[in-house]
Amino acid sequence: MPTPEEGSHHLDDRAALRLSVRNAAAFWAAVARTRGHELVQRPGLLAVVGDERAGIRVLILDRSPDQGVRATIDELLTDHSELPVVVEDQFATLTLEHHGLVKKRLPVMVRDESAGPTAVHPSAIIVDAVDSTEQLRVAESIVVHGFDLPRMQPYQPGEAFPDDLLWYPGVRLFVAHHDGQPAGACLTVNEGTCAGIYWVTTLPEHRSVGVGRAIMRAALAHLAPLPASLTATPAGEPLYTSAGFRRVADASWWSRSAEVRLPS
Repeated sequence: MPTPEEGSHHLDDRAALRLSVRNAAAFWAAVARTRGHELVQRPGLLAVVGDERAGIRVLILDRSPDQGVRATIDELLTDHSELPVVVEDQFATLTLEHHGLVKKRLPVMVRDESAGPTAVHPSAIIVDAVDSTEQLRVAESIVVHGFDLPRMQPYQPGEAFPDDLLWYPGVRLFVAHHDGQPAGACLTVNEGTCAGIYWVTTLPEHRSVGVGRAIMRAALAHLAPLPASLTATPAGEPLYTSAGFRRVADASWWSRSAEVRLPS
């Protein structure tokens, strides 16, 4: 049975943020396990230790990280100083300049039942759920090239989206076609309490024709009635606002470069 936090029509910002972090943890666990990367789980922290291209991803799970969390981060960054790193702190409580990391602020957005039902309107843009490895490769190529994931280039099929991701519990991918051509993609994670939306991507040659909006509508219709969460880029925030999302926090994303990207 849903808790009041998970079943209310309107989630307060703190409850919505907790659901977003919980979903991000499920997302990164899926990424680690399907890529064969090391998954580090500690109280208050989840980390994925990948190779020199994927790097290290650290997700902060608590609003008030204790000394154990800080010590684990210190250990990871010291032991893997040669790898790219991103620390995602949706609560924006950590300070990591002493590690030489640079902070970027990105809005965490949530859509709950108070936004109303999602309407899927007739459109020339066709959005399909991915159900084959061939379609998975199409989705992967769109995300790597359209989302501009520099660490995943040159593109190596199966590196970002391994075949096992297609069958991982709760994970679903969508591909949009415009004028018969692959135009956009996204990945969703349903872990039972919240539906996370990741890597919403439109290829440059298909932008400004409604591809992103069509993908969002299709994904939200599939995920309803769960609340949905995402981390937005500044360019994408107006689209998500128009789809009923609201900003619930400004996350701190720490990296060795100011050019931090969303999930890679």
